Amino acid sequence: MCTFTLPKNKGMVKRWLEEESADKELVKRLSDELHINKHLTNLLAQRGISTYDEAKTFFRPSLRSLHDPFLLKDMDKAVDRIIEAMQNRERILVYGDYDVDGTTAVALIYLFLRRMSADVDYYIPDRYSEGYGISLQGIEYAHEHGFSLIIALDCGIKAVEKVKEAQKRDIDFIICDHHRPGEELPPAVAVLDPKRTDCEYPYKELSGCGVGFKLIQAFSLRNNIPFRDLVQYLDLVVVSIASDIVPITGENRVLAYFGLQQLNQNPSPGIGAILDIVAASLPKQVLSPDDEPVPPKVLTISDLVFTVGPRINAAGRMESGRNSVALLVCKNHEQASQRAAVIDDYNEERRNLDTQITQEAIEMIRSAGPKELDKKCTLLYNPEWHKGVIGIVASRLTEEFYRPTIIFCEANGLITGSARSVKDFDVYDAVDACSDLLEHFGGHKYAAGLSLKPENLEAFFQRFEQIVAQTIEDDMLIPEVVINETLHLTDITPKFYKILRQFAPFGPGNPAPVFKTECIVDTGYSKIVGKNHLKLSIVHPYISSFPFSGIAFNQGDKFELIQSGQPFDLCYYIEENVWNGKTSLQLHVKDIRPHQPTTTETL
Repeated sequence: MCTFTLPKNKGMVKRWLEEESADKELVKRLSDELHINKHLTNLLAQRGISTYDEAKTFFRPSLRSLHDPFLLKDMDKAVDRIIEAMQNRERILVYGDYDVDGTTAVALIYLFLRRMSADVDYYIPDRYSEGYGISLQGIEYAHEHGFSLIIALDCGIKAVEKVKEAQKRDIDFIICDHHRPGEELPPAVAVLDPKRTDCEYPYKELSGCGVGFKLIQAFSLRNNIPFRDLVQYLDLVVVSIASDIVPITGENRVLAYFGLQQLNQNPSPGIGAILDIVAASLPKQVLSPDDEPVPPKVLTISDLVFTVGPRINAAGRMESGRNSVALLVCKNHEQASQRAAVIDDYNEERRNLDTQITQEAIEMIRSAGPKELDKKCTLLYNPEWHKGVIGIVASRLTEEFYRPTIIFCEANGLITGSARSVKDFDVYDAVDACSDLLEHFGGHKYAAGLSLKPENLEAFFQRFEQIVAQTIEDDMLIPEVVINETLHLTDITPKFYKILRQFAPFGPGNPAPVFKTECIVDTGYSKIVGKNHLKLSIVHPYISSFPFSGIAFNQGDKFELIQSGQPFDLCYYIEENVWNGKTSLQLHVKDIRPHQPTTTETL
């Protein structure tokens, strides 16, 4: 197995931004009503929760709070067309993007329609020969194989001309997308997209698979299918929510909450097979004869982002996303295990490739000298780089150098780029400002894909760099840590963590609370572990407390400060650590800095 730790910019400065505390009277009232401490009710108030009922809804998500799917513009037309197709025994092709959101969405709709006895098959475009979105090749495939209805998922919102071509072949489209529409909508039978300007759906941030789920919810309402029959598909929905980095707020939070329950308790054979492979790859804990068996790990959004999602994505990156769908729609565990092993091999190949290309890209930047390092964005091109991993490389370089990044390679005579951004900078808008130089582009605020002719690459580099330089603010180029609350180590108790855990699932829009603790010291037992990680053992010097443990990844350069004996401050979030059958609380440290005494402390 190949492992790679990015060479961090030693001593990279981070901004510590302390979120403003909520109104004291509100915090006290919530604390009295909920019978929890003010640190926790302040966290609730910071999330916009101001009443007992709102807190109850937050802590106890309910599937009954899901919105009426027919509030989505064109939903009635979509359901009518599917019913018509099934009654007439038309062939239905479920078409989706090759990433996690697309493949989970395709699997969801395919499984549901197959259960409804529809004449249904699925199609995933090839990343290399067809590219993103609706392709003429896919339309021709549908025509040749007698499909008269295509349900497109996680793509298609800008496929105006492609849908017109399908119409010439008597093929109807239903589009289920969640990306920003263009000025003209495709002439499909139905266009389901909460981001349509004329769509009054109350929640705008559904994933592509989430839009697909609303479609089967609407179909079920129309046909008196009980909602409990749809719960089995929520493991697919939560994997899409996690992997597509959509906000875990509102309806997404409800879908994610129950999706995690389904995934932890009764995952589908395909996802279950992936989880088995992930579990087998983890280090085994050695237990003494008196220790109780280690309970199974309860999977979180973060686990899906870093373990399940990359494996599903790997097939589309290295070979074909159709392999991922084939795994996700498996009917039995034996078949799923065989397919999951193949997917895992793709993932290992992907990891080796993105490690190699990331190393090459970092060397290109650093060898170019100070001028390149001082730029406000990163634009790199190598025709030989693998199209399937340039998005991952762009993410790694954004983390390393913290500036908007686009990585380019060549495929089928075009230059293909994958863009990633930093907090608060809209890379989609910056790419859109160069649209006259592009053949195709799409995406959202923090990630975008684009393609252009080779002769336009230099002009794109110049204009994009100019746009970023003119529009990005200097503060956006400094990574920030938003701190919710200041705690003493004595505040961190099992009871405190038990309630804190109910703030989950965590993710964009509902991040794990970050705390700050000031003026703490090393017990003498902190050490560097692995390549560059700190294992901390800390105490308050002036407050009686037991030593607390923490882990600070890639922060070995702070060890000299820790060892100095001088007090320091930490910002962190709290997590459980299970080792040798024992569960304890530990601090997952985001940053460390020397303590600056206040005037009162100095006196």
